[in-house]
Amino acid sequence: MTPTLQTLADLRAGRLAGATHVDLRHCQLAEFPRELFDLADTLEQLDLSGNPLRALPDDLPRLHALRTLFCSNCAFDTLPAVLGRCERLDLVGFKANAIAHVPAESLHPQLRWLILSGNRVDAIPETIGACHRLQKLALAGNRLTALPAGLGRCESLELIRLSANGFERWDDALPAGLLALPRLTWLAFAGNPFNLAQETRALQATPIAAIPWTTLQVGELLGQGASGHIHAARWRTITGGDRPVAVKLFKGEVTSDGLPASEMAACIAAGVHAHLIGVEGRIAGHPLGTQGLVLGLIPPHYRSLAGPPSLASCSRDVYAAGRRFTATQARAIATGTRDALAHLHARGLMHGDFYGHNILVDEAGHALLGDFGAASFLPDHDDAMAEALRRIDRRAVGVLVDELAQRCDEPGALAELRSFCAERSVVAEPLPSK
Repeated sequence: MTPTLQTLADLRAGRLAGATHVDLRHCQLAEFPRELFDLADTLEQLDLSGNPLRALPDDLPRLHALRTLFCSNCAFDTLPAVLGRCERLDLVGFKANAIAHVPAESLHPQLRWLILSGNRVDAIPETIGACHRLQKLALAGNRLTALPAGLGRCESLELIRLSANGFERWDDALPAGLLALPRLTWLAFAGNPFNLAQETRALQATPIAAIPWTTLQVGELLGQGASGHIHAARWRTITGGDRPVAVKLFKGEVTSDGLPASEMAACIAAGVHAHLIGVEGRIAGHPLGTQGLVLGLIPPHYRSLAGPPSLASCSRDVYAAGRRFTATQARAIATGTRDALAHLHARGLMHGDFYGHNILVDEAGHALLGDFGAASFLPDHDDAMAEALRRIDRRAVGVLVDELAQRCDEPGALAELRSFCAERSVVAEPLPSK
């Protein structure tokens, strides 16, 4: 069972008996509550985030049913070695601590999802190569300068975030073993020393209007993500007209995908395409110095194609129950987003997060690809590496087509698309139209 109200008092009074999920965020815990061991037979998911915890007990493996552990925004300076002795633990989340050291013994071979974003990690141990189930690895916002060779043995790895680290060279961040992983589909590496100059050059080379903050009337919040908030707004243009737009204001913090400044550079460099959310200009003169973009306002009849991955689905989007597509809709979504990705590749960008939850669609299947938080500039000095990176992006098109085919009223109609997108260049050859 999952109690509706969970506090330290509830735990100590025994009111959480039989719980499978326990959330003790922001309870001012300086020590691990020993009462949790009373739930050893049932506790599967534990969230201790937002507490001043610095250590976990040596007998943590007594929680033998535990599969998911979150300790984000705590005070750990070392990833606890005891985690490697928790046999069933497959999701470990220690975002935004002060972790500088990851002991070799802290990584259990059964680990499926490791989150270490926003720490001070400068090295990942070679033992990560034994994590044969590892699917997602979040390392953005650390101090890495190289990757272990063992990472090339993680053949189940599908998503990795390397943005905003200390990589000085392309080959340090993107070794051949990593790029050759057979299932790697979502990759981000922007905001490192080796590509910051490239991001700056690309931004300077792309004409973009400067839109004064005083010409914008910002309204309701439309949505928010890791990097910022999106508001509805009215823009008083230079001709005196009044246009509905969207305004994205960046938080200015390192996110799970990378740096907001890198996202802004990618958004601007992406240019104009019928299947991308257009950028009208860059905000100038915000009273707090906040960076932001003015975007085209998406009509309300567009909706997200899917929801983001869940803890259970790990690297796969979650579609609404009963969500179905006609062959015409599915083909339009696949071809439109495929073309948008080809456009980005031609402009020297990889998207890095080509997912259904980053795609808006209307009833006809017209699709708009958005969210450049994980976008990275392709190398302009190494054609083989650039093609390997494009191939990784294209693998995501194959995943999307497969998801559409599973929910299509005429599954056979997309079989040719699935085969085509999984193996061939979306730039060099067109997708079949029927």
